[in-house]
Amino acid sequence: MPYAISKIWQHDHRDLKMDLDRCLATALTAAGRRDPIPVFFRADDVAAPGRQFRELVDVFRRYQVPLSMSVVPAWLTAIRWTGIERLCSETSNLWCFYQHGWRHANHEPMGKKQEFGPARSAAKIEQDLIYGRDRLRLLMQDAFFPAFTPPWNRCSEETLGVLNALGYRAISRSRGAFPPAPAGMPDFQTNVDLHTRKESSAVSGWKNLYAELATAIADGFCGIMMHHQHMNDHALSFLAGLLERMVSMDAFSFYHLKDLAEAHHAA
Repeated sequence: MPYAISKIWQHDHRDLKMDLDRCLATALTAAGRRDPIPVFFRADDVAAPGRQFRELVDVFRRYQVPLSMSVVPAWLTAIRWTGIERLCSETSNLWCFYQHGWRHANHEPMGKKQEFGPARSAAKIEQDLIYGRDRLRLLMQDAFFPAFTPPWNRCSEETLGVLNALGYRAISRSRGAFPPAPAGMPDFQTNVDLHTRKESSAVSGWKNLYAELATAIADGFCGIMMHHQHMNDHALSFLAGLLERMVSMDAFSFYHLKDLAEAHHAA
């Protein structure tokens, strides 16, 4: 089944460089800080080394920017992992592979989708977390980092407690996620969504995207969420332009999830 492409990626962005420069300059002025602003890129729903995934990896490799990859355990096979590992082996320091749910399946009978929501018992939650963690450990071995992003960026308070008890080092949800993470478990939230945008027009989509990007930078932490299945050539071109402009500036520093978690725990 083809993935939906947001309105903003259905046409070429003619004024990309000018608009990006304006957005970044305005945001940095608002931030008003001398230290580099941390930037964190997160790719969700990773499991297969297809064309769009290869193109995504190529862009990050080209600009030497770290990327955190949120992997769905039940979708990953030994053959798929071999393909991903082969693509990423030459620049292994750039990538952080960690857990994205278990099957990416909704278990909520009503309301918003959640795989680890309040409709499930603590025993079922723990069982699926362990299934996913152990599968990724088996396939990835030392490449696996024990962190977690819940599918749809939502999970219950009970899930957060189980994650903490199981020794996960960090979680990553989207801005304003609730309930709050338990003490000692950092939540490195994304506050910019590149590809799962649902605006009815490209004009409103671009306006909102640039506003998200500017606000994130002005707030002092920029977490950018991506879904390569929703990317086309226009989306890839924008990503390359964004990385090119950011890496050319001293105002930003780039991290993946393991970097952020280890710095947090060391502090």
